[in-house]
Amino acid sequence: MPRPAEQPDLIRRFTAAERWIHRGTAALVGTALVTAAFLYLPVLAELVGRRRLLVTVHEWAGITMPVPLLAGLVSRAFRADLSRLNRFGPHDRGWVRAALRKRPRTAGKFNAGQKLYANVLAGALLVMIGTGLLMWFPRLAPLLWRTGATFVHDWLALLIAALVLGHIRMAVRDAQARRGLRTGQVPRDWARHHHPLWEEENPAPAAAREP
Repeated sequence: MPRPAEQPDLIRRFTAAERWIHRGTAALVGTALVTAAFLYLPVLAELVGRRRLLVTVHEWAGITMPVPLLAGLVSRAFRADLSRLNRFGPHDRGWVRAALRKRPRTAGKFNAGQKLYANVLAGALLVMIGTGLLMWFPRLAPLLWRTGATFVHDWLALLIAALVLGHIRMAVRDAQARRGLRTGQVPRDWARHHHPLWEEENPAPAAAREP
């Protein structure tokens, strides 16, 4: 059965595979952060009490965190977006300057802030997995390494929590961005305003341009 035609005023932003990758990763990161809060905050720990279960859920949420991303590499669209996120151009440097001065900004499919967020979070999660493994399997390294791993793991968890909360705050303020992750499509006007270079790459169908 052929897919229904997209509405002329909408642009395909994310495929179904990309949306499920985002949801899967968000679920695992959220699980890791919530279980970490219950493990480290006594007030929350007393509400559950089953520390061993929390530790197990936390460990497996952390170790499986790369799974959605790795599985998503079979998607050509996802690989293309990873390439976009890892490539900074002249307009991205201009975006940072404009953001600091609260001026209009030019962006492609992802703006410089989104690229920085994705790269910092990816690097932080890799470090969290590495330090978490040292804590999970203490015989892998000497005591000094494990002590350092615990210190890095704990403080980096706070940074990740702050990044994720900031990400959620930005999403709450932008209904069309949420729509893009929910349905895969965004209004052309929104794309033209927030991501003009990307909107230019996706011209409207000829029928939609006719007066």
